[in-house]
Amino acid sequence: MRPEKQYLVEEVSSHLNKSDYVYLVNYQGITVDEIAELRAALDVHAAEFHVVKNSILNVAAKSVDYPDMSNHLSGQTAIVVGGDNPSGVAKAIGAFFKEKEKIDLKVGVLNDKLLDRAQIETLAQLPGLEALRGQLLGLFSQPANSLVRVFNAVPQSILNVLQAKASSENGC
Repeated sequence: MRPEKQYLVEEVSSHLNKSDYVYLVNYQGITVDEIAELRAALDVHAAEFHVVKNSILNVAAKSVDYPDMSNHLSGQTAIVVGGDNPSGVAKAIGAFFKEKEKIDLKVGVLNDKLLDRAQIETLAQLPGLEALRGQLLGLFSQPANSLVRVFNAVPQSILNVLQAKASSENGC
């Protein structure tokens, strides 16, 4: 392989190693301003948008042991990588697609598993990383709250009985 191509393969491989996911998108018909807008939306999630050559991406994906994506490497291809929130990035891409109706998801890879467009759309519907963390924290605190209520129930019951007894003696 020529040194120029080897350099490009290494560069794309380094992009693929930035996160445990990658989304392949067809960016045909999108303007430079719209790409800048998409990059700004992805920057919120620390993700990056890179235009790549299909043959270089295919070699780089094989070098980092990604599943075979060669069936999806046709036309104009860009990759979206980076950050630690694949769901949020999928949401950002989906929102951009709905607004502009130009960018098209081809395929994705998450934790070395190939995802089709429907699976990526399902991933985009999941709550964000912060919401999931909040839900997990709520699940962890729920047993403790229930235990406190059980411990509090016995003294509360005794207190209710004593108040009822005092009320009946005062009322008689």
